[in-house]
Amino acid sequence: MIRDQFDAAPVLRADGPVLCFGGPYSNLQATRAVLAEARRLGIPPAHIFCTGDVAAYCADAAATLDLVMASGIAVIAGNCEESLAADNTDCGCGFEGGTACDLLSRAWYAHAARQVTPEQRAWMAALPSRRVLEIAGRRLAVLHGGANSTSRFLFASAAEQTLRDELTATGCDGIVAGHCGLPFTRRLGAALWHNPGAIGMPADDGTPRGWFSLLRPDPDGLRVEHRALRYDHIGAMAAMRQAGLPPDYRLALASGLWPSRDVLPPAERALAGRPRSETSLLWPAAG
Repeated sequence: MIRDQFDAAPVLRADGPVLCFGGPYSNLQATRAVLAEARRLGIPPAHIFCTGDVAAYCADAAATLDLVMASGIAVIAGNCEESLAADNTDCGCGFEGGTACDLLSRAWYAHAARQVTPEQRAWMAALPSRRVLEIAGRRLAVLHGGANSTSRFLFASAAEQTLRDELTATGCDGIVAGHCGLPFTRRLGAALWHNPGAIGMPADDGTPRGWFSLLRPDPDGLRVEHRALRYDHIGAMAAMRQAGLPPDYRLALASGLWPSRDVLPPAERALAGRPRSETSLLWPAAG
């Protein structure tokens, strides 16, 4: 059962702030920036979670992997880690054949697969697919996509019962997830679904910013803060140009607009180009 897997998952117990982010996506500049921000905030590597997909769209798969591997942070295996570790021929996102997502993924995945080393594949293969974070009296399942599927896309507009079913499967009080690339936090009654967003690609909001989050214990519960990440996106674009990658995702780093929206539900598509705001939400203590 899925719940048994979370019962056996590695546990991080935190009495201070935890920094969460997803999707480094081979963006070395963004990864350096988020780790520098963690240092500025005084958050140790043991209190940092990455929800996976370290290597993907951008130029520097091997260098980004090296940086994350040396950082000492906790990482969940995303579908990209699973595919690259197994030397599969695609990223494992399950994109429908012939869609923009499918066609564009072929170039960046092949580029990443050429870069990664045997040692990096072994590291990715050893990553857990699930972790548990215990903080502020709550138990949070940390995963990549869904509880039952690494590559399941779950957005803010998902049906409440869909998210509740995923949460129930974990046996936890809340979920920290990645994969969809868009930051959101949603209350599910007394429970919580939180996606910190991705640092390596913009959030389709018309700005070049990536996104991460802080989970802060509060006397009244757990405070969830969505924070924007500003980084050297011009340098990341130059690296992609030098690597000979197609222009679509390179240009997205500046425009803030995704070149592929096939995976987006209508509600998320309607928000394209609207700048997101940093937010703070209090998840009240139980009882």
